[in-house]
Amino acid sequence: MLYRAVVKCKAKGVENMAVYKDGDKWRVIYRYTNWKGEKKQTQKRGFATKKEAQAWEREIMLKQQTKLDMTFASFFEIYEQDKKKRLKENTWESKSHIIRTKILPYFGDRKIAEIEAKDVIAWQNKLMSEEKYSPTYLKTIHSQLSAIFNHAVRFYHLPYNPAQRAGTIGSEEHKEMLFWTKEEYIKFSDAIMDKPLSLYAFELLYWCGIRVGELLALTLADFDFEKKALTINKSYQRLKGRDVITSPKTLKSNRTIKMPQFLCDEIKEYISMLYEIKDNERLFPVTKSYLHHEMDRGAKAAGVKRIRIHDIRQQKVNSKAKILLSFLQKIFYFPFHFYTIILKNIYCINEEVH
Repeated sequence: MLYRAVVKCKAKGVENMAVYKDGDKWRVIYRYTNWKGEKKQTQKRGFATKKEAQAWEREIMLKQQTKLDMTFASFFEIYEQDKKKRLKENTWESKSHIIRTKILPYFGDRKIAEIEAKDVIAWQNKLMSEEKYSPTYLKTIHSQLSAIFNHAVRFYHLPYNPAQRAGTIGSEEHKEMLFWTKEEYIKFSDAIMDKPLSLYAFELLYWCGIRVGELLALTLADFDFEKKALTINKSYQRLKGRDVITSPKTLKSNRTIKMPQFLCDEIKEYISMLYEIKDNERLFPVTKSYLHHEMDRGAKAAGVKRIRIHDIRQQKVNSKAKILLSFLQKIFYFPFHFYTIILKNIYCINEEVH
């Protein structure tokens, strides 16, 4: 038998709602008009009690009204709808993971409009006491909470951002970059020569200064051996067991890199080893974890220090920057730090290596 409790709803866009007894469970059916003016009907089933069904019903009404007398978890759903399609998939997945695992368990059932700075401070203290997170990660977690409150302030009339008022936690760690000498890199490359894929992958990373994601997205079509040019216009990510190709990190990351002749010859040799490779096939069909493993293996076998793969790129960038800085200083006789400030505000070094 079905027992029906129809709710006259004044929420904008919602025409009516009904709570039904559905066997030993409860369900909610509601009709509404979407932003296109189309009439829609949807439902949610499986509530254990009528009270749970009515609570969910109320949250839906509040969302339609975009009033903040709703739980933090419900507002996060609005935040997700507003932001998800504006971000790259991997960026949203990283952001969402932090929110769902570090923020929603604490604030999810709280009314967002009732969360105060003291509540945020209590959450911060809990994070710092229960887990040994790095200062950088603590700062990142707090930034995600603050971003949600900022969104509520800017677009949904929340009076203020309690996370901002509470103050941040953690800090950015400036890890010391380790660099290889040319001799150390040659020792490393000799140690991984038994695996051609690994060797030629690191050759491109070292001599071209590209990002790992850019390397893993490379296809045959990206190489113009006559012009000795490599085109960077995409990046690779492994997300939820899927291979995902996205645009590069920034707009300026779309670039063409000049390759030395010996590197062109090496890559042509590598391509000749691949069986009937197609223009749009990835030349390096591995993941970042594979390259990290090869970095460990090669550094240990060669007896050289283990550096971060990202630092290989920075080594190339920094060497170019130093050459330009030295050149400018000789011409204009300004202090060296003056040009360092200039280079931080222009882009020609970080994104293009010739």
